[in-house]
Amino acid sequence: MKILIAEDDEMMLKTMEFKLSREGYKVISCSDGKEALEKIVSENPDLIISDIEMPFASGLDIVNKVKIELKLDIPIIILSAVGLEKTVLKAFELGTDDFITKPFSPNELIVRIKRLLMR
Repeated sequence: MKILIAEDDEMMLKTMEFKLSREGYKVISCSDGKEALEKIVSENPDLIISDIEMPFASGLDIVNKVKIELKLDIPIIILSAVGLEKTVLKAFELGTDDFITKPFSPNELIVRIKRLLMR
């Protein structure tokens, strides 16, 4: 299973990459939204984890592109340090499958990933 992570915080990206690799997932790491959008098309991941605020394209842009423009049925988990209700609601309106507020437990992330991949 391939998981694409879009996260501009390098420490957070490395932590998730390490944890997911140890769980046996192939990880595609992207440090900004533009790179993530390119790799989603070229790599066709099984699941996407995206920060909401990133350079060049936001997590909402990614959800919009994947779910509405490309009409792909790839589960998306949005991460955000900002618990802004309006942003969370917008993410769900666009088709986000799950939302996690930072900081979070890596084990919680794994449980949520497995739940989405079993659907």
